[in-house]
Amino acid sequence: MANATLTMGVRNTMQTRLSKKRLVILTVLSIVLEGCSISDWYNGYYAEGAAIIKGQKDRNAFYDAESPQIKDLRSKNDAYCRGLASKKENAMPMKGYPNGVFNTPMYDGCMENRGTPTYETYVSNRAKKRDAERRARGEIVPY
Repeated sequence: MANATLTMGVRNTMQTRLSKKRLVILTVLSIVLEGCSISDWYNGYYAEGAAIIKGQKDRNAFYDAESPQIKDLRSKNDAYCRGLASKKENAMPMKGYPNGVFNTPMYDGCMENRGTPTYETYVSNRAKKRDAERRARGEIVPY
């Protein structure tokens, strides 16, 4: 009888040690994963950085693909449109800026009307065209 009690005591002690080890490992693992969450890093820092780099590459590819004549025209249009949009009478009123701020919509419109749209205008026009094509096919596209 004493032998059986001793064996059960040893068995219970071994089970307790094993469960304590598992609990410690699980606790440490959860603290580590909670402290530096992979999903937060991937969805936040990494995704934002990757999107910025992709946008810069696309923008550079757009401007690098232009012919020398278009690049020359773009520099002339840029000087004219920038001067037009930065005039004091064309400045956009904004709270905290008594003299207003640079009129970006006027600049973008001027560049587009003169035949050298900015990359942002180009992307916007492509999206509008794509949405119009999807609506023509009968897909539901928000405005």
